[in-house]
Amino acid sequence: MSNIENNEYRDQRIVNMHKLEALGYKPFGHAFKRTGKISDLVAGFKEEEKITAAGRLMTIRSMGKSIFADLRDGTGRIQIYAQKNAMGEQPYEAFQYLDAGDHIGIEGTYFVTRTGEKTIKIERWVMLSKALLPLPEKWHGLKDVEARYRQRYLDLVANQESREVFNKRINAVKEIRSFLFDRGFLEVETPMMQIQAGGAAARPFKTHYHALATDMSLRIAPELYLKRLLVGGFDKVFELNRNFRNEGLSRTHNPEFTMLEIYEAFSDLRGMKEIVEGLICHVAQSVYGTLEVGSAENKINLALPWREVPYKQLICDKMGADWYSLSKEDMIKKVEAMGLKVDPAWDKTMVTHEVYEKSIEKSLIQPTFVTRLPAELVPLAKKCDDDQTVVDVFELVISGQEVAPAYSEMNNPIEQRARFEHQAGADAEKVDEDFLDALEHGMPPAGGMGIGIDRLIMILSGCDAIRDVILFPQLRPMKD
Repeated sequence: MSNIENNEYRDQRIVNMHKLEALGYKPFGHAFKRTGKISDLVAGFKEEEKITAAGRLMTIRSMGKSIFADLRDGTGRIQIYAQKNAMGEQPYEAFQYLDAGDHIGIEGTYFVTRTGEKTIKIERWVMLSKALLPLPEKWHGLKDVEARYRQRYLDLVANQESREVFNKRINAVKEIRSFLFDRGFLEVETPMMQIQAGGAAARPFKTHYHALATDMSLRIAPELYLKRLLVGGFDKVFELNRNFRNEGLSRTHNPEFTMLEIYEAFSDLRGMKEIVEGLICHVAQSVYGTLEVGSAENKINLALPWREVPYKQLICDKMGADWYSLSKEDMIKKVEAMGLKVDPAWDKTMVTHEVYEKSIEKSLIQPTFVTRLPAELVPLAKKCDDDQTVVDVFELVISGQEVAPAYSEMNNPIEQRARFEHQAGADAEKVDEDFLDALEHGMPPAGGMGIGIDRLIMILSGCDAIRDVILFPQLRPMKD
């Protein structure tokens, strides 16, 4: 972080600011009407055309009687040229007190330099905002990578690659909405503060609603409210919003994250599979221009078809065909021999799932639908007709990360109650009676799916950490 006290660079900029004021240039100006964004100006460049532009000065090169500089906004850069004869003596003198990072507005004329660079010759300029602290000169050279997350605004100014990641994220979200709108889905909003957080197994953030004298939770998932809308007759809905889980920070986890949840009445798991294949391929092709995504070291091929494999098959391939016939004690011995830690209180299902999460899932690099998970792990999904021990679900795994779980949704209120009660154990308050009441009024058969937007963008962009695709990720507090 910047130390304002005893900062000689800031002191010099304050001196320059006062010199500008003395020459009639207020350091923090007003709105300025532009001909267009800089990228548009570059694209529409016509020699001798008069235009207006505004942006941040990035590089200033004084030639004595003239000055060249780069002017940049959020879309691009263009060279500008200041000359005493063109703008007048006092404006030129004041221009010399500008610093890299200052925002200015200019009026001028296009011309091309002898080296062939498109340039604006300034005829008039105004001060828009004085930068009192300097920008980082060599952002890529910073050893403290976390500073990029703590001061994202500087990262965006100085690191074009970072800006491009977020520009593409913005466009990807736009394309996701467009894809769903074109298929007749309605975007809805559900409560982010809930009396009872449900729809997933996670620890919620707690708060207190003083007006109602009620403890509340930030939602961990919107699922149960979106299913209420299916009961209410909304056949095709989605929500693209924030979820909050009071859990750890890691390379692939941020406690505040963006999730897309989709529900379609009269559909099922197969319908969700078609949607996620089409959606991800559409975003990859339209925003990233290719179905070959990821980093150079970890290339992902999104071309269809994607692999589909049952959960049990993956377990047996890893642990042996006799795995499910072993005692819990023998399972634990094999798992601990792999270097994994096991809670002795876990049952065989949880021991098995530890193997999947810690050893198998991370090995699934190319898109893979893992299907038919144990029923105990997914209380909100329908059981498979041919095997009541597993549920009709998939987890789409790409680059070793779960990106999109999807279900043939449970709509039997009697069985749903039994599963909730089993999951809650002695804590009966965890059973969502209001949701069960909604199911009692009749929910149509449906397919449902969640897509982790942050993880999807990580994969498409080839980023290694979730913090690289979240503008302002959660970070541990700075120590004094």
